[in-house]
Amino acid sequence: MVFVPLAGAVALAVLLGVAAYVVVNKNPATCGSGGKLSLSVIASPDIEPAVQKIAAKFGQSGKKVDGRCVAVTVKATGSADVVNAMAGSGPTSGSVSPDVWIPDSSLWLAGLAADGSAPKPTGSVARSPVVLTVSKAGASKLQAAFSPASWTGLMSAANAANPDGLARKVRVLALDPAQNAAGLGALLAGAAVLKQAGGSEDTLVGVLRQLSQSTVPSPDSMFATLTKAAARIPVGISTEQAVWAFNTKGGPTNPAVALYPTEGTVSLDYPIVVTAKDAAVRKAAQAFATQLTSASARKTVQDYGFRTPDGKGGSLLKPENGVSAKKPADIPPPDTATIAKLSQAWHQIKLGTKLLALIDISGTMALPADSTGVSRMRAISDVGVEGLKLFPDKAAIGVWAFSDNLRGKGVDWKPVVSIGPLAQQFNGVTRRDLIDRALRQAQAIPTGNTGLNDTLWAAYQKMTKEYEADKVNTILLFTDGVGNDDPNGGISNSQILQRLKQTYDPKRPVSLLIISFNTNKDEDRAQMTAIAKTTGGAAYFPQTVLEIRNIFLKGIARRLCTPNCGSTAANQTPSNASANTSGNTSGNTSANASASTPANAQNNTQGNTTDAQQ
Repeated sequence: MVFVPLAGAVALAVLLGVAAYVVVNKNPATCGSGGKLSLSVIASPDIEPAVQKIAAKFGQSGKKVDGRCVAVTVKATGSADVVNAMAGSGPTSGSVSPDVWIPDSSLWLAGLAADGSAPKPTGSVARSPVVLTVSKAGASKLQAAFSPASWTGLMSAANAANPDGLARKVRVLALDPAQNAAGLGALLAGAAVLKQAGGSEDTLVGVLRQLSQSTVPSPDSMFATLTKAAARIPVGISTEQAVWAFNTKGGPTNPAVALYPTEGTVSLDYPIVVTAKDAAVRKAAQAFATQLTSASARKTVQDYGFRTPDGKGGSLLKPENGVSAKKPADIPPPDTATIAKLSQAWHQIKLGTKLLALIDISGTMALPADSTGVSRMRAISDVGVEGLKLFPDKAAIGVWAFSDNLRGKGVDWKPVVSIGPLAQQFNGVTRRDLIDRALRQAQAIPTGNTGLNDTLWAAYQKMTKEYEADKVNTILLFTDGVGNDDPNGGISNSQILQRLKQTYDPKRPVSLLIISFNTNKDEDRAQMTAIAKTTGGAAYFPQTVLEIRNIFLKGIARRLCTPNCGSTAANQTPSNASANTSGNTSGNTSANASASTPANAQNNTQGNTTDAQQ
């Protein structure tokens, strides 16, 4: 006898987010004296209906193991949930202990390999390539800007460092790679194509940074957004099967179209993973695995919009359903180390930002930055304004100005805008706008000296005291080549190094990123480099205004290695100091965390900046 939930119950379960399942077993009377063996199967939700149908055929076949019937229970559970349960690394939606696991991709097994708990797959049920997708209406509009479709084009559209390029026409909708194998597969494919073309890590960081702000929670959400009219055409990441399912099951008025990247793509491979411990249950699992790879099963998966494990598409993969049966070229699957590195990079990029910017307003900042005649003060202000655009509204950022005696003798720094979320408002003005205004209005004090070390120490104490573990905490210093020049004495060069070394905690890292214009003296470069290195940060020494544009993305790149970045970036010479450090990298930021009360906007008479204080 075969027991299958009523179609209405299954539909209700799906609507309510409850795992749908099927139990298949023969009549106990025909199972012999040994009774029956129960086999628990967990499958990725997209392939679960096909696995249910295969399980039903397996039950009807009368297959026995050691004289006992096999009762197969199939349950749909997200692959990320199963990985979290196996590794004990995150939340799950319930008890997860299958005898057979069919995730959507072997990429999940790479995540388990790090702790040695990765089981070996015994085969593959199906295959579905990762594709780009747009609405049918959007596809015609993309012909000029995004044809033919490619990972190269997608990376360009998603690069935070190139907002004036393809990103002006295209909005990329990314599936969170920490929760979705298609999302991770797309990143891996894009990174592989970028590397093959000789692209830099900075470009990849720009892409990760942008995509981290445009992820959608699920394929359903992605398709819902995809089909809405928008100024920029949405381009999503999906599996081919998901495009087919969206078009054939919902009857959308604006169906989706799969775009196959010209460079090839990666595919989800739906591996069969036997996790049963009991010997008899393992035999039953192996018998079911054989059924899953049979000719009959291959036909079944094709009926649900999948390809067979060798990539053959069925008759349902046709243009009328938004897809094509032609097999796309393969991008070789990455090794475990590459998968782990990119996954870690995504995690680091997703961390929040807490940043305290220190702006030098001493007299030498009025000098020309380079042969263009632009002052150092104006160059730094312009870079700050540009870099601010890279941060999301939730980023916590603040600004201090420093010279000497700004708040009485020996107090060389002055808070200009308190640290807090950029979206927070003060009397109807956001912190983002206050910072923008402060940067544009900043002026050098003609007779001002440079109380650098006292300012650094005050900022570092504040950031350390107000450290936030869920953020990258950074101090970003903008100055020129003078270094510490404090007539009042204050903290010496050797003392600041000693204090920072004693205070720095790699478990609660607060890093210093230094952008120092026109720093030509070896001793000044050595001091700046030593200060940055002591905190796991970096120092950059641009000689022209043009060199600064990319500094902010270099900073973001350092998020991928924090707190073990080393100091290679800190030793740049004038010719190669392409100062790259996005405010993001300095992801650690000082925490003026009591920003829950409104700040008062004032005029800073010393630096002609705007002060948002609490």
